[in-house]
Amino acid sequence: MESRRRCPARKQEGTTAFEKSVTMGWAIALHGGGGDIARTVTSERSELAQVGLRHCLEIGVAALRQSRSALDVSELVVRELENYPTFNAGKGSVLTAEGTVEMEACIMDGVTKRCGAVSGLSTVTNPISLARLVMEKTPHIYLAFDGAEKFARDHGVETASMENFITKENVERLQQAKEAHRVQIDFSTPTGSNCHQETVGCVVVDNQGNCAAATSTGGLVNKMAGRIGDTPIVGAGNYANHLCAVSATGRGEHIIRATVAHDVAALMEYKGLSLKEAAEYVIEHMEKGTAGLVAVSNKGEVTMVFNTSGMFRACAREDGYSELGVLA
Repeated sequence: MESRRRCPARKQEGTTAFEKSVTMGWAIALHGGGGDIARTVTSERSELAQVGLRHCLEIGVAALRQSRSALDVSELVVRELENYPTFNAGKGSVLTAEGTVEMEACIMDGVTKRCGAVSGLSTVTNPISLARLVMEKTPHIYLAFDGAEKFARDHGVETASMENFITKENVERLQQAKEAHRVQIDFSTPTGSNCHQETVGCVVVDNQGNCAAATSTGGLVNKMAGRIGDTPIVGAGNYANHLCAVSATGRGEHIIRATVAHDVAALMEYKGLSLKEAAEYVIEHMEKGTAGLVAVSNKGEVTMVFNTSGMFRACAREDGYSELGVLA
């Protein structure tokens, strides 16, 4: 008989010491992927990723200090992350088994629960901005492949030929994966068991207490053409509501099965858990080495948790706290 997860009991009335110490204010967290970073990522690549995260965090903090909305800031930061070829999103997207690029993204406004998602993109410079256009300019939530590409052209979204997204490094990665006869998350060691997935994401709560989440990725090295991961699946890799915003990274199929991002919000709403408690519970019950996430709450709390050996991550709060990390 299949064992069932035992959900933690609802908290008793009142707040914990941690919650009492948190003041209202904006907060932001972002990630550049998680996995067995110490073994599979070179020191040079790690340094480049940290520089990119620091730069994008600074952009997000500056926007929040200018009273930009959570939705605007999450899109702005992920656009910057997509423009960094170091990350597996936008310009740095990995290749399918056919040697093509198929990018995906999702954005969600916690206040209204409006959301937009795209996948199968091969020419759109910033998939996250197209996802927002889907949210704001169509009666739908999710567009993919030719339909999404046509929608982008019809709305004057910046595009480039697919060749502009194909880097020499990603061609080499695809060749590695083909030689190993595997779909590869790991970017440098095709025989490794714990792998590194450089999805990017940003979660924000603004100074009005409104939350938003944005996530973008190029998917898996040597994935089947047409494969869709967790990133554009609302509630799996990306989710926001009135309580929190969550962006996940890791092995997409595992994250979809566990509805990782939504489970964090559900534990907060229905079981009364704090942001930290909910996020840790969800990740602890995932298979080891498969997932990580960043999240913020409407109270200005931040948490960044993962069950891999590392996750590229950064955060800041209005009270001056900030953190940038890679390894556990």
